Amino acid sequence: MPSALADSLSDRVERFPYWQRKPNVTVVNREDLLYPDWMAGTWDVTSTLLQLEAPLAPDLKSPGFEGNRRYLNQPLSFQVRFQANPKAGGVVGDRTFNSANISKAYFGDTTEIEIIPDADNPNRQVIDMAGGQELVSVVRGRSREQPEGDRFLSTEIIYQVFRTPGQIYFNEVETTTDYRQQDSSHIESEQLTAIYLSPKDPAYFRANGSPVALYRYHLELTRAESGK
Repeated sequence: MPSALADSLSDRVERFPYWQRKPNVTVVNREDLLYPDWMAGTWDVTSTLLQLEAPLAPDLKSPGFEGNRRYLNQPLSFQVRFQANPKAGGVVGDRTFNSANISKAYFGDTTEIEIIPDADNPNRQVIDMAGGQELVSVVRGRSREQPEGDRFLSTEIIYQVFRTPGQIYFNEVETTTDYRQQDSSHIESEQLTAIYLSPKDPAYFRANGSPVALYRYHLELTRAESGK
């Protein structure tokens, strides 16, 4: 098995799914993720889950893993937006807009979902769902690379707290994305997601730092008419 300790994000993408540890990232406070200028605008996205694995099964598996099988090879469509932010010093994602649209794509327009951003910290948001369910997400670490002008890679480590009536669940999520600009109106990307147990999980030491779930998505981004 190849080593999972890659020196760069492009190496890490190539080694998927042989990941045994989280990537090296820089701790973030209130700094946002900066994207290249060619990503500015509104995009129509088609996202398709192509691969999912539970490398520590049957001993360890994340709670939502089996339920996610229904999305395998099922394209989902939504919009995302990236915009210039002089305060941040470049192009950033509209996290509230993007999270709301992605949530609707997965759960349906009729599901009651409210995205609550943190006005003081772009790296923290709350997703309030029906039935007293709440997901708090905080970006703790990040890395980015632009090896060529038309290619951009980023990774974020996100600490999540999922609350339901009578239950609370912690985990950490890695999202590593490899964006490739095809032309001014078309971007293709591979998005790799890994779920890690939180140190607060009783099974944390059994996992030994390895991911308990891995997902690979292919994304097609086409510039929306309104985003030109």
